[in-house]
Amino acid sequence: MYFSKKISEFKNVKHCFFSRNGGVSSDIYSNLNCGLGSNDKENNVLDNLAIVSEKIGISKNNLFVMNQTHSNKVVTINENNRNIQRISSDALITKINNIAISVLTADCVPILIYEEVNQVIACIHAGWRGAVNGIIKNTLKEIVKMGRNNKIYVAVGPCISVKNYEVDKEFYNEFIKENKKNEIFFSQGQKGKFLFDLRSYVNLKIKEFDIEHLENIDFDTYSEKENFFSFRRSRHLGEKDYGRCISTISLVDV
Repeated sequence: MYFSKKISEFKNVKHCFFSRNGGVSSDIYSNLNCGLGSNDKENNVLDNLAIVSEKIGISKNNLFVMNQTHSNKVVTINENNRNIQRISSDALITKINNIAISVLTADCVPILIYEEVNQVIACIHAGWRGAVNGIIKNTLKEIVKMGRNNKIYVAVGPCISVKNYEVDKEFYNEFIKENKKNEIFFSQGQKGKFLFDLRSYVNLKIKEFDIEHLENIDFDTYSEKENFFSFRRSRHLGEKDYGRCISTISLVDV
């Protein structure tokens, strides 16, 4: 379990970047696999989500997860849609107390956000595709629209490190097409390949909003096998599937 030092200072906010430890799944999904989209036994995943709910201090019926598609779609949870527990989007925003919004990752970047003045929370699934297509910008714009005098705290969670994120020329070209300055996020890999710094790219997108309180929980999901699931590591090992870690945030009554 990993936490933002800044967000932890607020008694009315609970959050956590969960590791893969502490659940009931086995084999390649060991132990806290929270991915309903994985091929793990559904009952195990549901039990793991119940464990997360208990840890965060909310009812398991109030834990919201996303059907993530690497899009730039943001959904705000309000009284009209709060009964839909699995929403198709790559970011969630809410002002409702005593529900937890969550993001699932296995190398992509989980982002948790708290806006203090207007009491708003958000979570973002930022893979490279969502990040380049505006998922971070879209989420922060929505938060800013919800009230004036924003005071936003952003925590960027564990993700794949640059040394383990080798990409091809086509991938590199996608980012250069967006902005020639993006070449700073790439270094030379082997045999015409590149190494991509996803964390730094995500940080740039956040800093475009002049965020004063930005914190990185800087762990490498690929190399820390005991603590994190990794899509890319599983693929390199020839495993048939992979688990997903969960990161969650909730506004609570105090």
